[in-house]
Amino acid sequence: MATDHAPPPSSPPAHETPLRVLLPQVLPALVVGVAAALLFLGISALSEEFQGVLWHDLPDALGIGGYSSLWIITMLTATGIAVGLVIWKVPGHAGPDPASEGLGGAPLAPGVVPGLLLASALGLAGGVSLGPENPIIASNIALAYWLGRKAAPALPGAVWVSLATAATIGALFGTPVAAALVISEALTGRPGPGSLWDRLFAPLVAAGAGAMTTQLLAEPSFDVGLPPLTDPGWGDLLAALVIASAAAVFGLAACYLFPYVHAAFQRLRHPMVMLPLGGLVLGLLGALGGPLTLFKGLEEVKELTSSIGGWSSGELAKFAAVKLLALLVAASCGFRGGRIFPAVFIGAAFGLLAQALIPEVHPAVAVSSAVLGVLLATTRQGWISLFTGAALAASPAMLALLCLASLPAWLIVTGRPQLELDKHGHALR
Repeated sequence: MATDHAPPPSSPPAHETPLRVLLPQVLPALVVGVAAALLFLGISALSEEFQGVLWHDLPDALGIGGYSSLWIITMLTATGIAVGLVIWKVPGHAGPDPASEGLGGAPLAPGVVPGLLLASALGLAGGVSLGPENPIIASNIALAYWLGRKAAPALPGAVWVSLATAATIGALFGTPVAAALVISEALTGRPGPGSLWDRLFAPLVAAGAGAMTTQLLAEPSFDVGLPPLTDPGWGDLLAALVIASAAAVFGLAACYLFPYVHAAFQRLRHPMVMLPLGGLVLGLLGALGGPLTLFKGLEEVKELTSSIGGWSSGELAKFAAVKLLALLVAASCGFRGGRIFPAVFIGAAFGLLAQALIPEVHPAVAVSSAVLGVLLATTRQGWISLFTGAALAASPAMLALLCLASLPAWLIVTGRPQLELDKHGHALR
C-alpha cells in the first residue's frame, strides 16, 4: 500500500490570494468528481444487471420461484462461494478485512481495486445485506491517489484522498450536501491554512461534480414516499426523542455482538470456508425474513413505506431483526460492502413498527427518527445520520425534530462499541 510522507500544505505566500490558490484546484476536482461518479454508476449498473439474471431470468428459465426459500438459500450460498474465490485467488485479495474499515481511510494499492470491485458487485447482485459505499469510496481513493500523484506529484496525497471521498459521497447520495457535512466533520480540530470554506472548496467542487453526474445519468432519489409532516407539535417531538433513542439501543445490539461473531468466523481462517458458511447463514435468514430483507436495502425501504398500515407489527419486527442479523453476519464473515444502506432499512422497519404499535405517531417522524438512531449506533457518523433521516422524510419540518432527537440518541451511543473493529478484532468506541 502506498504511503504519503508529504508534509502538510503550508500557508500560501502573502502575495498569493485565496483566489489564485483555489482556482487551480477546480479542474482536478471536476475530473475526480465525474470519474468517481462514473465508477459508482458503472458498478451499480453491472450489479443490477447481474441481479436481474440471478433472481429473475435464471429461476424463470428453470421454472423455479425466484424468491422461494430454496432459491434464496442457494443463491446466497453460491454468492459466498463466488466472493470467497475472489478473495482467495484474485491479486490483492479484495482488500483488507472490511470489519476494520470505515468510510475512506488510507489509499489501497491500485492492484487491489479490481478484486475489491468484483467482490462488491457479486455481493450486491447476490442479495448480501451490504451497500456499495465502502468499496466504492476505497476504490476511488486508491485510483485518485495513484493517478493524482503521477499527474501532480507536488500536491500532497491527502488532497486526492479528500477529493475522492467527497466525490463518491456526493455521487452516492446525489447531492454534495452529505459530502460537505462529512468533510467538515473530518476537518474539525485539524489545523490548516485558510478558512474552513477555503479547505472545503475543492472537495465541494468534486462532490458537486459527482452528484450532478449521478443526477444526470441515474436520477437517484431518497424520497421513499412518506407523507410530509407539515405542522409538528409537542407529541411529534416526544415521539422523535423516544423512537430515535430506542432505535439507537436496537442498533447497539449488533455493535456489542460484532466482535464475537467476527471472531467466530475468523476461527475458520480460510475465505472458502468463511464466505460460503456466511452465505448459507444469510440465505437462511433471507428465507426467514423474505425478499425484503435481501440486498442493500434502499429499494426495499421504498417498498416498505409504500404500504404503510399494510404490515403487521409482527412482520415489521421480523424485518428489522432479520436485517440486523444479516448485516451483522455479512460484515463479520468477509463480504465486501458498506453498512449505511442496510442500516437505513433496519431503521425504517423499526420506525414503522413503532408507528404500527402507536398509530398516532406520524409515519415521517417514526421512520426518520428510527433511521437516525440506527445510523448513529452503527456508523457513529452524526452528520450522515441527520442528513439521511431528513432526506427520507423530504420534509423541512422534520429537520428541527431530528436535530433534537439526535441529542439523547447520541448520549446513548457515544463511548459504546461501534460496528467497526480495530486491527486486533476489538470494537472501536
